[in-house]
Amino acid sequence: MLSLNLIPSSNVAFSKSWSRYPINATLVDPNLVNSFQISNQSPNFGRILGHPFGFSSRFSTRAVSGTPQESSPDGEIEVSKPNKNLKLAIVFGLWYFQNIVFNIYNKKALNVFPYPWLLASFQLFCGSVWMFILWSLKLQPCPKIDKSFIIALLGPALFHTIGHISACVSFSKVAVSFTHVIKSAEPVFSVVFSSFLGDSYPLKVWLSILPIVFGCSLAAITEVSFNFEGLWGAMISNVGFVLRNIYSKKSLQSFKEVNGLNMYGWISIISLLYLFPVAIFVEGSQWVAGYHKAIATVGNPSTFYLWVMLSGLFYHLYNQSSYEALDDISPLTFSVGNTMKRVVVIIATVLVFRNPVRPLNALGSAIAIFGTFLYSQATAKKPKIEGSEKKN
Repeated sequence: MLSLNLIPSSNVAFSKSWSRYPINATLVDPNLVNSFQISNQSPNFGRILGHPFGFSSRFSTRAVSGTPQESSPDGEIEVSKPNKNLKLAIVFGLWYFQNIVFNIYNKKALNVFPYPWLLASFQLFCGSVWMFILWSLKLQPCPKIDKSFIIALLGPALFHTIGHISACVSFSKVAVSFTHVIKSAEPVFSVVFSSFLGDSYPLKVWLSILPIVFGCSLAAITEVSFNFEGLWGAMISNVGFVLRNIYSKKSLQSFKEVNGLNMYGWISIISLLYLFPVAIFVEGSQWVAGYHKAIATVGNPSTFYLWVMLSGLFYHLYNQSSYEALDDISPLTFSVGNTMKRVVVIIATVLVFRNPVRPLNALGSAIAIFGTFLYSQATAKKPKIEGSEKKN
């Protein structure tokens, strides 16, 4: 889902790579993370370590290692290797685990309560409440906002809303694995839309999206749970997240002092204000009957409540952990990790829900995900070039 790929623990500067690296994750993923360049100058925000709650901590890898940080040729921060490897293992482990938990319990809830508009609204509500808790307890510095900041967020939040609700609709109609395969085609939309807006790409980038298109097509025509609502939901989600990335690049350049986690928090809040009134209009009349049917199906009300709570909480946490992952690694390493995360989620949900997978469907999924990996390789060096141009 608006996998949003922002960076929570350092100042950020928007770069031209925004439209090529999704916010997601579907936010990521995300996916807003890769749309930012890390700025090491005069940080104004507390560093947030790679744990699931986003608390600022004094014990960063810099403090633990006792050695200065240096940039490696691929853009990663060099710290004491054992400490860095341990932290990255924890962050990636949390990121993958939280994503798996979200996808499993989101699907469990939708299976018995097939009202994605309400569930998507609740997930944004959980993220909004979480951010208010962090701000009120001063565990995360609250950004100073004004009218211009809110206006600048209206467009990105709208496209984030479209991406999120469309993905949730897709999850309610088809297998989780199929939705993730189709969402792996997000780079295709990014390249096409950005090209229409004047960006140019080398031949290797265009070649890298061919296996994505072929793999997604093969997976779609061989999917056991296929239906058009699920397919179009995933496709529209890709469009929403890509347009959010592109629009954010244009509208949020003046707010570089707002860190990634805070930006994502405010986008979640505004998205909730967009989505919930529409959710009431679209399916509100069915919620009471649907609730009683869900309780009767599950048998235990607390079990149903737990599924819904876990889907809402872990939706926010896995997006937050994706920001943590990029904090100490290069965009290329993050993209590879994001690709592998999608593989892990697909395998985990197939095992949990025992979805039948045909050989050609598995082949198509593998080709599409491999194409996503090739795309991340083909676009990896562009942000570094732009970053060096900025310094000059």
